[in-house]
Amino acid sequence: MKIKTKLNLGVGLLFVMIMILAITSSFYVFSIKKDTQNILQANYITLEYSRNMLNALDNMDEAQSVAFFEANLKKQLSNITEKGEDKPTLALEQNFMRLKSNPVDESLKSQIRRNIFEIMKLNMNAIKQKSDIANQTAETGNIWIAVTGTFCFLIAFNLLINLPNNIANPIRELSSSIRQIANRNYSERVNFGNQNEFGDLARSFNTMAEKLEEYHNSNLYKLSFEKKRLETLINNMNDPIIGLDNEGVILFVNDEALRIMGLKSDEAIGRQAAELAQRNDLLKSLIVNSLESDKPHPMKIFANGKESYFEKEVVTITIKPTGEEQTITIGEVIILRNITVFKELDFAKTHFIATVSHELKTPISSIKLGLQLLENKQTGAINPEQQQLIDGIKDDSQRLLKITGELLELSQLETGNIQLTMEKTPPSDIVRYAVEAVKVQAEQKRIRLVVDCSPDLPEVKADTEKTAWVMINFLTNAIRYSPEEDTVTVRAEKRDKNIWFSVADKGKGIDTRYQARVFDKYFQIPGSPKTGTGLGLAISKEFIEAQNGTIGVESALGMGSTFYFSLPA
Repeated sequence: MKIKTKLNLGVGLLFVMIMILAITSSFYVFSIKKDTQNILQANYITLEYSRNMLNALDNMDEAQSVAFFEANLKKQLSNITEKGEDKPTLALEQNFMRLKSNPVDESLKSQIRRNIFEIMKLNMNAIKQKSDIANQTAETGNIWIAVTGTFCFLIAFNLLINLPNNIANPIRELSSSIRQIANRNYSERVNFGNQNEFGDLARSFNTMAEKLEEYHNSNLYKLSFEKKRLETLINNMNDPIIGLDNEGVILFVNDEALRIMGLKSDEAIGRQAAELAQRNDLLKSLIVNSLESDKPHPMKIFANGKESYFEKEVVTITIKPTGEEQTITIGEVIILRNITVFKELDFAKTHFIATVSHELKTPISSIKLGLQLLENKQTGAINPEQQQLIDGIKDDSQRLLKITGELLELSQLETGNIQLTMEKTPPSDIVRYAVEAVKVQAEQKRIRLVVDCSPDLPEVKADTEKTAWVMINFLTNAIRYSPEEDTVTVRAEKRDKNIWFSVADKGKGIDTRYQARVFDKYFQIPGSPKTGTGLGLAISKEFIEAQNGTIGVESALGMGSTFYFSLPA
């Protein structure tokens, strides 16, 4: 029998029994009520009339008593309900009519009393009989209600005990089997012998389990082979690799990672990375996230008698479980990319640039000294053509000196030899120093420098010389790319806990494609005149970030550019 049919039959039978119980109870309650009303209407009222007539009979010499007696007699005449009650009532009427003509006749009064007593006796007997009938009706009603109620209770109790178990037990067994399947116990089966919905569900479940078991057995070798192939691939990679699950347990470590950490495979795999890091400094530096910057920094690792440089990359592994919509994190892979070759080339390049720049400064300085001697009038007169050549040589030597200076600054930054002299400085002093340094250059292009800097700004703790160098670099670029007779605005203001310095021009602006690269080394915006090495903004960025500041640019084509940096107040 289907579960739906069982539920319909059980609930329907219980509903029918409740209706039978309600109808039976209502029927017998109504019968008892009817018998009670019958006694009150047919007998009790007659007794009341009879008592009133007896009371009035003793005072028949009064007109009021006669009227009262006659009124109750009329009511009794209209309330003859019992068999044989009409004869004494009519006799009572006749005797009363004779008594009205002779009120002092005691024999008539005695006859009237006998008539009243006879009426009362008939009604008393009727009350007793009707009371017995009512009691019998009540007893019968109690029996039927008790029988019906017991039957309803038995049916309800049977449904309460059996129906939930018939539904819950198969569900419980099916849930247990599903958990076994989820735990990869594909040999689990469900056995329901009945031919209802649970039987159909059990057969479908068993079919699914058989197919899963078959699929599992057929792919077990393939999965094992793929696992070994992945392990071999990871072990043969030249970059150290460490795999962690979402609880920080080391799942795999390739041979290269074991070599630089000085560990064995059984000492690492299956262990908590945090626990192992307490005894291994390299692993500790790998699993602790850097709090300073998201920018990857090369790591210098000394292993096997030599120094190597690595760049750490953390790859978070996420999956989307079957049947769910949101992805979950199941672990991460730490990859150390070996950049030793690139680092050595970088060191060689930096050393070469520093050496060449240093060697060039001496002859360039000698050239400038020679130009000053040539321009001295005591050396001799110079014609206009010679003066033009001297001016050209002076400009070129000045440009070469600037380039060598920038290259030296860059080599110091890359080797970490930059020295900062941190001191408290009013922002207005930095702005004033930078503006004075470019005033002549601005006057040559008739560019007006507008300074917006309050003298009440808080001091900044910074390297005054290098910070002013950044401002000068901003102003030099702004003057170079602004049209003649234009305006360049220099501003210093307080925002939150920082002092913001900015230089705004009204030049042609910078395309959004290049704004993120203007602070890269050797980068020059396509289409701009090649007037430098492309190192000025890169050096400025290093100077500001070394002082815990930020640097950036806001620009739009045709709307000019605003270069800014901020330092903590």
